[in-house]
Amino acid sequence: MATLTHSPFLLYSDGNGNIFEDTSLYVTGRTGWDAVPVDVEDWIPLPEGGQLYELPGRRGIGIDVETGDMRICEKGWAVAAFIPPAYTGLFIAAYETMPEAPTLPLFCYTAAGWLDEKMYVPAVRIEQDIRQEAAGFDATSIENGVEGLLKTYPHNRLVKHLMENCCNTYCCPAARNLAIGRWECPVPVSPACNANCVGCISFQPEEETIVSTQDRLTFKPTVEEIVEFTVPHLESAPFPIISFGQGCEGEPLLMWETIRKAIIEIRKHTSKGSININTNGSMPHAVEALCAAGLNSIRVSTNSARASVYTAYYRPNNYEFNDIVESLKVMTRHGGWTSINYFVFPGMTDCDEEYQALRQLIRDTGLKMIQWRNFNIDPDWYLGKMGITETGEGMGIKQMMEAIREEFPNLKFGYFNPSLERIRGNFEKDFAH
Repeated sequence: MATLTHSPFLLYSDGNGNIFEDTSLYVTGRTGWDAVPVDVEDWIPLPEGGQLYELPGRRGIGIDVETGDMRICEKGWAVAAFIPPAYTGLFIAAYETMPEAPTLPLFCYTAAGWLDEKMYVPAVRIEQDIRQEAAGFDATSIENGVEGLLKTYPHNRLVKHLMENCCNTYCCPAARNLAIGRWECPVPVSPACNANCVGCISFQPEEETIVSTQDRLTFKPTVEEIVEFTVPHLESAPFPIISFGQGCEGEPLLMWETIRKAIIEIRKHTSKGSININTNGSMPHAVEALCAAGLNSIRVSTNSARASVYTAYYRPNNYEFNDIVESLKVMTRHGGWTSINYFVFPGMTDCDEEYQALRQLIRDTGLKMIQWRNFNIDPDWYLGKMGITETGEGMGIKQMMEAIREEFPNLKFGYFNPSLERIRGNFEKDFAH
């Protein structure tokens, strides 16, 4: 794709769902608290499945086309983009926040601009797997799949939750893939959690200024409910994975005994596919037990490789950052696959302290993969909650990725949990095709 000759123009909203371009301003990006110019080579067309948001109570910041000075667009509200899975944003939308501005919902807010009849965002495709691409979801196939699973497992509360709640209500890509019978199957198990994450997507205190984006699981599935639908998925799905730990639940390790029994029972019926857990990694002894039962991979979520930044966001109960490091080490000792679900926040993720801490984490744990995930959170709200008033100058998300890749050539980058076939074979191959 040819590089643009100049940055796209700034977008603004009239507050009624209409979006316009301001051809007097080039759009800027945000890193930390600061608005900055974005290099022309960092812009790509907004991928299919991406969406634009207006940001009420916020004025976009651009660069004057004539003078080159940075100034605020007074014409309407700022605009940001939600970029779909498999892409990682390099800059947040840059804006000035008005005193009356409401807190933004828990989505990602990537910079966005308009040029030559196209929307553009500063982002990189970090994952070639097409697992959650919008074009791959056929509404009729999903509808038929939901109906089929509910009819096949009429008394299974977990199937009902995944189909009626996750798939039909929230259009969860993982649940939709389960309905179609392919790839990664979500297995939520825990209604409780041992962290109090600032940006939790399934539970927010009533007094908070935001609401969770989805309802949390309200029951504890039985081993039988888990095994009943996961064994057929592992047996029949292409490149199959089942993943404990989903956005619609608390912390799955709190249900580790149920998971351990389920893994043992699953493996009595099939040796196919991969068994994964998405977790906060808070209970290394539980990870040890699950590895012994047959767990193949672990993905630990974190907003930082620094204990202080992690703790300020996760607000853990009865565990600490060292426990998540130890959980990764446990899986490595068992020969399994380790990933971190790394929440990318330009200006925080790419500062020197974080970069050095990430390098140390990779060395200490023998980490196999980084899933560079867009952080779904109001940037001002997040930095405020964390008590961060100054982020300093970042090296750039793309530059940081390149530096990590150069130092750790065997470390994989991506966005999704890889199947066993991908892990054992050519990792770069797009197996979802």
